[in-house]
Amino acid sequence: MSSSPESARAHGSLFAAIAAVVIALMALLVGPVAPAHAEDTIGISARPAGADGAADGRTRFAYKTDPGQKIDDYFLVANPGTVVQNYIVIGTDAFNDDAGEYALLATSEEPVSIGQWVRFENGDRRIEFALAPGESRLLPFSIEVPTNATPGDHAGGLVASVVTPGDEVTLDRRVATRLYARVAGQLQPQLSISALDAEYLGDWWNPFNGTVRMYYTVRNIGNVALATNTSFGVDTWFAIPAATPSGDGLPELLPGAARNVSVDVPGVAAWLYLAPWVELKPFVDSPDPANALPVDPTSRSTILIAMPWPLLILAALIAGGILLAGWRRRREAQRAEEWERFTAREAELRAAEQTLVDAPSGSTDHRGSA
Repeated sequence: MSSSPESARAHGSLFAAIAAVVIALMALLVGPVAPAHAEDTIGISARPAGADGAADGRTRFAYKTDPGQKIDDYFLVANPGTVVQNYIVIGTDAFNDDAGEYALLATSEEPVSIGQWVRFENGDRRIEFALAPGESRLLPFSIEVPTNATPGDHAGGLVASVVTPGDEVTLDRRVATRLYARVAGQLQPQLSISALDAEYLGDWWNPFNGTVRMYYTVRNIGNVALATNTSFGVDTWFAIPAATPSGDGLPELLPGAARNVSVDVPGVAAWLYLAPWVELKPFVDSPDPANALPVDPTSRSTILIAMPWPLLILAALIAGGILLAGWRRRREAQRAEEWERFTAREAELRAAEQTLVDAPSGSTDHRGSA
C-alpha cells in the first residue's frame, strides 16, 4: 500500500524534530566546545618618533653636536605580540664584529662611549617597563655629550630587549636603532689598506686561465665612520691589464675598526710578473646629505710571481735543443780542424820521407895535376 505525499511530509517533520532533540541533549551532556587556543607570540617594535608620539620616518638617530651639548629626542616602543611583556630599553655602544659588520654590545655589557651619554626619564641609560598586547610607550631620552668628548663620529644604538629565561639558554630578543653623534672639531676621514698579499691559483698545465686571490685589511685610521667602494685588478708587464678590473663595496667601518677582505680576479694568465692592486673610494654612508664629507681615495699594489710552467718547460727544451745543436756544430768544426791539422802533418811527413829517398847516397871528386 502506497503512502500519500502528506503522510511522507509528516514523517519527515517527525524525524527532524527527533534529530534536533538528540543534538540538544548531546550539547548539554558534552558542554560547549572550547575554541582552539592560538600560540602566544612575543613582539618588539621600536623606532624614532616625534614629540607627538608618532613615528617620523627616521631610520636612525644622527646628530651634529658640540662638546658639552645636550640633545633631546624620542623613542617609540610598542608591543605587537599577544601577551604582556617586560621590556628593557638601553643605550649602548657600537663596534664592527669579526666580519666587519655593524654590531652592538650585549644587553648586559657596559658601554664606554655614546651609550654612556644616553639618559632616559629615570635618569639612567637603562629603563624597564611592561606593555600589554597592542600597547606602546613614548620614551623621551637625551644625549648628554661630555665636555671632553673627542671630535668625530661616536656610534651606538638604542636597543629594546625582551629576555626570556629558559632551562638551558636565555633568549634575548632585540630590536635596535642606530645612534650617531658627530662631535665638532678636526674631522679626519681616512681609510688605509694594509697587509696586501696575493696568490696565483690555477692548473699548472694551463697557464692562460688562472685566478689571482688577494687578501688585504681595510682600517679606519680616521675619526669618521666610512663605507667604501672598491676597485681591484691585476696588471702585468708595462702596466698592461692582465684581466678586466672588478668592483665591490664594503659596509661602514667605525673609527679604529678593521675588516679583513678576500677577493678573486679570474681569467689571469701566468705572465711570470703580475701586479695585483686595490683602490678604495670611501664615503660617508648617511641618509642625510649634510653629513657627507670629501674623502681622498687610497690604493695599494703588490708583486706576484706566477710561473707559466708549461711555457718555461717548452722554452727550456727549445733552449736546450739550441744549445745542443750549437755544441754539436762547434764539436764538428773542432774535429774538422783537427783532421785538417792531422792530414797536413801527414802530408809533411810523407814529403820529408820522399826527399830523403830521392837524395844520392854519396859523391867522388876527381882532380888532375898539371
